[in-house]
Formats: sequence, structure tokens, C-alpha cells
Amino acid sequence: MNLHLKQSLMGMLIGGIAGLAMSTNLMAQSDNTAQDDPALKIYRASATKVNDLVHTKLDVRFDYAKRYLYGKAWITLKPHFYATDSLTLDAKGMDIKDVAVVKAGKNSPLKYSYDSLQLHIALDKRYKATESYIIYINYTAKPDELKVKGSAAISDAKGLYFINPDGKDPNKPTQIWTQGETESSSAWFPTIDKTNQKCTEEISMTVEKKYVTLSNGKLVKQKNNADGTRTDTWKMDLPHSPYLFMMAVGEYAIVKDSWRGKEVSYYVEKPFEKHAKAIFGNTPEMLTFYSKILGYDYPWVKYSQITGRDYVSGAMENTTATLHGEFMQKTDRELLDNNNYNESVIAHELFHHWFGDLATAESWSNLTVNESFADYSEYLWLEHKYGKDAADEHSLEATQSYMSMAQYSGDKDLVRFHYHDKEDMFDQITYQKGGRVLNMLRNAVGDSAFFKSLNLYLKTNAFKATEAHQLRLAVEEVTGRDMNWFFNEWYFGKGFPQLDISYKYNDATNTVTVILQQIQKDNKVWHIPMAIDIYAGGKTERHNIFMENRVDSFTFSYTTKPDLVNVDADKVVLAKIDDHRAFSTYAYQYAHAPNYMDRHIAIDEAADAQATNPEAVKLLALALKDKYHGLRSYTIGKLNLGNAAVKAATLPILLDLAKQDPSSLVRAAALQQLGELKDAQYASLFETATKDKSYGVEAAGLEGLATLDLDKAYHIAKQLESDTRGKLVNAIAGVYARKGDTADIAFVAAKFDETSGQDKLNAAFDYLGFLSKVNSTPAVIKGVDQVKAMTIQFNNSQVSTYITNWMQEISKSKSQEATAVTGANREELLKQSDYFRKTSEEIRKNIK
Repeated sequence: MNLHLKQSLMGMLIGGIAGLAMSTNLMAQSDNTAQDDPALKIYRASATKVNDLVHTKLDVRFDYAKRYLYGKAWITLKPHFYATDSLTLDAKGMDIKDVAVVKAGKNSPLKYSYDSLQLHIALDKRYKATESYIIYINYTAKPDELKVKGSAAISDAKGLYFINPDGKDPNKPTQIWTQGETESSSAWFPTIDKTNQKCTEEISMTVEKKYVTLSNGKLVKQKNNADGTRTDTWKMDLPHSPYLFMMAVGEYAIVKDSWRGKEVSYYVEKPFEKHAKAIFGNTPEMLTFYSKILGYDYPWVKYSQITGRDYVSGAMENTTATLHGEFMQKTDRELLDNNNYNESVIAHELFHHWFGDLATAESWSNLTVNESFADYSEYLWLEHKYGKDAADEHSLEATQSYMSMAQYSGDKDLVRFHYHDKEDMFDQITYQKGGRVLNMLRNAVGDSAFFKSLNLYLKTNAFKATEAHQLRLAVEEVTGRDMNWFFNEWYFGKGFPQLDISYKYNDATNTVTVILQQIQKDNKVWHIPMAIDIYAGGKTERHNIFMENRVDSFTFSYTTKPDLVNVDADKVVLAKIDDHRAFSTYAYQYAHAPNYMDRHIAIDEAADAQATNPEAVKLLALALKDKYHGLRSYTIGKLNLGNAAVKAATLPILLDLAKQDPSSLVRAAALQQLGELKDAQYASLFETATKDKSYGVEAAGLEGLATLDLDKAYHIAKQLESDTRGKLVNAIAGVYARKGDTADIAFVAAKFDETSGQDKLNAAFDYLGFLSKVNSTPAVIKGVDQVKAMTIQFNNSQVSTYITNWMQEISKSKSQEATAVTGANREELLKQSDYFRKTSEEIRKNIK
């Protein structure tokens, strides 16, 4: 499962939404769970296994009008250990028609009771652990009638989704797809819906012939029926957990690829068929890379990826059949600005096929053994394919996301047996922090031991349920070291260290003492292995140290006074660090230390000192030419061109970057900075940029031109409407808002309507930002209603809370604007303010 929605929320709400300054901290208003909630006192143990799933066979057909699934299930089970005469199956919101035991091919009815969530069956006899039995169930699943809730990572939980089933929406295809995680598979077939259950599977789907289907395993049979339908049978011969079962139905183009004789395929909407290889084409290389580093070949029969409209999460690692949100469907132009984000999602879900699908968390408390690994796989892929700088940039963003969440929502253990709801486990702790913890573990034991430990863990726990302790035991067996200290602090504890670093040089003894202090408020003392690199006389000497006290000091001798003492030289420790040293050491660090973070930190120091320190300006000018595009772009954003010295030193470079940097992200960043100058001499540069292949560069050019010549920008915006995606939509909306022609509001409203899935959340905040700037009551009413409809579709309390807070802020802003005008303008602004306020209150009432 990919955390796309949660990241979007945190990125917008902590980083600032739509550029509209608001006085109230929206995060402070989020509905955090109270710590005294009785649910937090419940120990969340692994599910007790009374019966084990062995095989699940399903025969299903769909009623699009009613949004029902008509199903027949044959479930093979056996007692786990103790003999039993009863069976409890999860079956949410179904009509149960028949329940029977199958013997000699005949159904013998069984007594049962059903409470709308679980089916309690009295078996025909007491079965021993050596005996298996088959239960037959005839049922109707009615997912749209379920009253369920999702989480930040999974915004709904009804298991089975009919998309545009009546075909009334001309902008949306008719599709069916499923989402099983966390325990929603039991909304479309009866099962024991727990992660520590595993079974093989066979699913037959009857659909209209115009549709293609996808499920787990291999398509083993297709049968044309007399009524014009077709039945596809998919078979999965290796066991996996029920939450990983999936189905998808729709009019897709199937683009075929292969890996070592196994099918690799990409299911996309037909307009994106020509882009499928650009989107997913690195999948075979990923399969090779992950199989090699893990020493464990991809174990499943095939690997397919499919997109789903209005998907309730980022992506889901259904075994052999990953489902992605439609945000993955991008043209070659959009991929120019993607910065490998799509590939990170693809990598994440693929790596789950080892960590999550093959070896599966035995409970949601241990979700880290699924999601932390998948998160870290993004780092591994970027490091392999695009270099360590790209991976470290990704890691920094993950660290910032986790630390922001911890600041605003509180920290928790990585493995936690007390939580309000299992959905709460899908957070930045499990994902981003967990990925950083694995990076530290890799650094602590070394690459060879780390990957050999993962190999041992997988071989020991293949097709089993597992927990963090089994990972620890694998690392201990490989390294011969006790690792309890590491796991107790990082897996079974919360927080992170805060380090204060200072230095004492003694020229008489030619020694430098590094003083490390842990200054975090809590009493916990962290054990921190790290490297200290000492740069002196043109040479680098590494010292590996182990901090284990609140205050530790380490003394090193030298013959030439060091130019730099680089603490945590590998830049892997998850900590907040205050490093007390001269700026000259940062300048040296930028030029000589090898890592992305070495340069990033030096750029930050230079940015802070650029107003007064000429050496800082030189460093920034140098960083504008950094080998990695991410740092070039980052440096651009740090420039204060209002400072004459900074402008003189960097403007020629900035102009060159805007015109010809190979990275569209850098070109766009440079244009944005130049746009802030509002200098007429750059008008032609901005106009030229509006013809760039990158939507991001076009957007930056249009925004820059609008500050100089609104009429010309407006004319160009009109020309660009026919091929508009991503940031360019926002740029055009901004031009239209400034121009004030109410006829143009239709474009912005239509673009919002066209957007769906996770991208719609991002678009909603941009749309609200647009509505905050226009004085058109009909447009405001329509737009606010569109956003309200989105909150109903998402059915997510966190999304709704943030939207209502934002609407309240815009209401206040409109009301304040009204005080500065009179007559009809005042009256209209007050109406708009009132509509924002009332709609916010209506949405808030529906928050569950």
C-alpha cells in the first residue's frame, strides 16, 4: 500500500496550501485521537487461528444497476491445531442464501447465524487438525450499502467498487476494482480476513465481452457464454493472505512485457496505451534488481499492473496484480516533471511481493515488516537507477514528512500493540520512519550482512506470517551480534535523538575532541553507531564510533589541522542535529564531502548567511551548477535576489539555467525566481518558456509573463487550454483569476471535474485557492459544491476536516475583503463568505 494520500495531505498542509496566507494553523485543528481513548488500552494481539484457510474458490458476476456482486464460494479449511466443530467467517454486509458442507460432491446444509459482519457456522462434526473440509456459501455482496470507514492511507473500506456503473459520466470509464487492505476483502467474499491466514485461490468472473479482467495468478480459462457474456478464470497456486485477493474489470489496453519467461503486463485506459512503456517500462529491470540484491527470485507466476479510477489509495500490492490510482497514467510530457515519483510507487508495490506478500505481517501491529521495507525499496531503486543523490533526496523528504507528522500529531512506536484503530498504523511512522530505520540498520551492519539477513528472513518466513522479532533474529544469525539494542530503541520505542555537536581543538597536542550531547527532552538515551570523517592535508580518515551515553566525547589526533570534521559522515542517523562549526567548514564540506546531504546542509548554511557573508554567496553560485538537478533546483529556491551581491553573483547562472538546463524542474525553478523580479527584460524569456514541452516550465513562464503583461499572458493561456495538465492548469487558473473574466471560470471548474482519484485532493485545494480570489457568487457556489461532492466521495474524516478548515479560512478572508468595498461588491463578497461558512459546517456535520 502506498501512502500517496497521506503524503499529499502533509505536504500541502505543513508546506502551505495554494499560496494563500492564512492565520490559523490548519494542522492544529485536525481530529487527532485523544490519548485517553479506551481503545488505546486494548492490546492488539495477532488473530487467534482456530481454523486455517487452505483454498478459496469463487464464482462471481456483477449487477451494475444495483452495484451488487452475486457470488458462490467454496472454501477449503482445516483446524489449525485443536479440534473444532465450528467456523467463524468474516462476511460484511452480505445477504447469505445458502451455507453447506461439501461431501462427495454434494452440499449438505449447515446451521448458521449471521450478524451482518461475521458468519458463525456449526460444522457437521468435530474436525481434527488432520482433516480438511469444504464450505459452500451462496451470497450477495452489497458494498455500497456498507457503513465503513477508511484511513488517511486508505480513504474507504467497502472492498468492492463500481465506477460509473451506469455510464452516465462521459468523462469516466466504467470499471470494477477491489481493495482488500486492511480487512475489506470480506466485503466481497466470505473469508477469515486476517493477515496471518494464507491460502491458494481460484476466481471465475463473468463479465460483458467488451471488458477485460485481471486477478491474482494466471488466466487459465476463458469461456464464452450463450447470453453474450464471458467467464474468465484466474488461478493462484501459491498461498497468500485474503487482503491481497483482487479483481478488476474494465475496458483496458493491455501492453505486454516479460521477465525471465514470466508475463509482465500493464493495463491502462486506452488513451494511455502509447505511454504505458514510458510509465511502467522499467518494471522488468526492477524485477532483476530486487531478485539479485535479495538473493531470492521474484516468486510469483506473473506480474501485472493496472490503474483504477477514483481509487481510494495510492496503490496496492495485490499479489501478481498491483492496482494503481489513475495518477500513474501520465503522458510523456507529464513524466518530464515527475522526478521519478511514479517509479518510486512502482518500486514500492513490487517490493511488497517479497515483503508483505511472500512474508506477511502477522498483525497490523507489525505492519512495519510490510510497509517500512516497501518504503525503503524506493530508496534502493533510486540509488540503483539514478544514483545516490536521487535516493538521498528522497530519503530527506521522507524524514521531513515523518518529523512534521511527529511534531503535529505526536510520535508512536514503530511496532505498536496499542492503537485506536488498525487504520492508524498506516502513517509516516510505519512508512517513512521505518524506511529510515532500515537505512540505519543497513549502515550499522554493512551492505553484505544487511542483504544476506534479508535473504535469510525471506527464506525462513516465505508464505508465512511474521513479525519484527523475526527480522531481528535473521540479522543476529547473519552478523553474530545481539541486535536487541537497535530494535528496542527503533522498533519498540518512539522518537529520535536530538544531537548537539561541538569541537575542541588543541594545537599543543594536535588533537580534536568531538563532543556529542543528546539533548532530547525525554530521558531515553540512544545508542548511535556512526562514522566521523576527518579531512586534513588533502586526505580523509574515517573513524567509526558508538555513542551510548547522554554525553560522549571522542578525541582524534592529527598532523595537519583538519579542514573538516564530518560527524555522521554517511548522513544516515535519523536525528535533529545542531552542529557548531565555522562557515569555512561548510564551504569545504560542499566541495569535498561526497553525499547529497553534505551539500544540502552546506547550501542551507550558505542560504542563511548570504546577506552578510561573501563566501556564502560564492557557495550558492557554485551550487547552482551542482551535478545533481535536485540540488540545483533547491539552491535556486534559496536565493535572495533582493540582495545586490547575491543577484550579481547568481543572475547570469540563473538565466542560463532557465534557458537550457536539461532538467525541466530546474528550468521551472529558475523561471519562478526570475518572475519574482518582475523585470520587463525577461518577458521574451517567459514567453518562450510557454512553448516548452514541460507543463511545469510552461506554467512558470506563464506566471512570470503575467506579472509583466497580463493581457499577453491571458492570450497565451487561451491558446494553451487545449493541452493542459498538472501545474499548467493552476497557472492558467491564476491568470484567469487576475483577469477577472467570469467566462473563464468554466475552464477551472471543468478541469476540476475532469480530475479524479488522489489527484482530486490536490486539485481541490488549488480550486479553493482560485475561488478565494474571484468575486463571482455563482462561480463560488458551483465550485464549493464541487468540492463538497468530493468530500462525500472520499468519505474520509481527515480530508473533510482539512477541507472544512480551509473553507472557514476563506470565509473569513472574503468577509474581511467585504469591509474594504461598498455596494454590490460588498454584498456579493458577504454572500460568498456565508456560503463558504455554511458549506464548511455541513461537511463538518458529516465527519465520522
